[in-house]
Amino acid sequence: MVPRMQSSRYVVAVVGGATAGAETVHILADQGAVVVVFEQNARPYGKIEDGLPRWHVKLREKEYETVNGKLDRPDVHFVPSTTIGRDIDFHELATAWGFNAVILAVGAWRDRPLPIPSADQYVGLGLVYQNPFIYWFNHFFEKNYDGPQYQPEDGAIVVGGGLASIDVVKVLQIETVRRTLEQRGIHVDMLHLEHAGIPATLAEHGLTWETLGLKGATLYYRRRIEDMPLADMPENADAARREKFEATRRRILEKAMQKYCFRVQALRAPVGLIVEGDRLVGLRFQHTEMKDGRLTSVEGAYEDTRAPLIISSIGSIPAPIAGVPQEGEVYKFTDPDLGQIAGHDAVFGAGNAVTGKGNIIVSRKHGIRVGMHLVEHFLGVGENDSDHRGEEAALATLQAPADESAEKIAAWVRARPPLDAAQVEAILLRVRARQQAVGYTGSYQDWIARFAPPAE
Repeated sequence: MVPRMQSSRYVVAVVGGATAGAETVHILADQGAVVVVFEQNARPYGKIEDGLPRWHVKLREKEYETVNGKLDRPDVHFVPSTTIGRDIDFHELATAWGFNAVILAVGAWRDRPLPIPSADQYVGLGLVYQNPFIYWFNHFFEKNYDGPQYQPEDGAIVVGGGLASIDVVKVLQIETVRRTLEQRGIHVDMLHLEHAGIPATLAEHGLTWETLGLKGATLYYRRRIEDMPLADMPENADAARREKFEATRRRILEKAMQKYCFRVQALRAPVGLIVEGDRLVGLRFQHTEMKDGRLTSVEGAYEDTRAPLIISSIGSIPAPIAGVPQEGEVYKFTDPDLGQIAGHDAVFGAGNAVTGKGNIIVSRKHGIRVGMHLVEHFLGVGENDSDHRGEEAALATLQAPADESAEKIAAWVRARPPLDAAQVEAILLRVRARQQAVGYTGSYQDWIARFAPPAE
């Protein structure tokens, strides 16, 4: 049995209260530590709330309940609406506050840039990134929403290839169909459209996709459809099993295309911009091919594609924090296995801050593989989506990495000297001051109720 930390003697800061952060808090608090949770948003649910499309109702509700149970505890101090690096200096938090350890469970919120020079100067001018787009979709109907506004355009291009990019395409298709039907005086609920699919929903009103007159969105992917990372290929798969796995990937994608009426253009890599005035109006794609298992460009083979909206969905990475060293797209680690941040003996990463992946359902690093039949359910194309097994599997991929890393960090903390009562109180005085600054009264349940989103 793991020895308990002496009550109120070890004090650990966890930056980020969503799944990885909540799992880390749970493990540390169970061992007797005082844990201070710094959360950038008013609510601590991270990508479950803001990055996962809101049709995943049961998954979201279950995860809210799980996170609440792990953060609403006597020795856990919640500090909402506080961004490290903006509201509190990272170096000050890591050194001057006096914590035994600081754990960054900040997830992967920054979109990987579209790999075309100067592309980002057209953000908001024809180019949109996945994370703000999904955030908009999850919140635009709220009365107090004051974030960026987006207009889903028929005929949009999505550059991507993973599960998240299919979610983006589904949002485009569902919203353009829903709004087109509204113009005809037909009100259709978003959840019904997602669950029943577009052809079945249109048939209920004597319509077809063809008679609706929409072009539909197109997903562009640089590799083959069979290569789409819908789930991890089993390790050491022989040729026969690999071929079967690839065929299953294609089947799943084709079912999604049929149900939501979008297209996929594979073997196309974005290499250039089509600009008119100050707006991005299309992309130049280079043809690619797979040779001996490697992706290569087809020399001289290009095509220009125009679109009213381009959404980049090529992956999410951890957002930079001033003072936290980076190596490429991820934080720099002295000890990657422990998640120890370079230059800081007592600062660690956890969850996607370590893996550098923002995909909710796929977790390559820790060897958890979601079966393809579960991916079907997650995408809404399974034979019986009422069981939500894909959503359950998604939660497992989030929680297991956090469990593993939190246990290692907890062991590291236990090997260090605890804080005395005066040091503990000094930290908690700072914590209470920040809570008061954001209007947090100390009641987690009251705060969550206060910021509960309105019903759609």
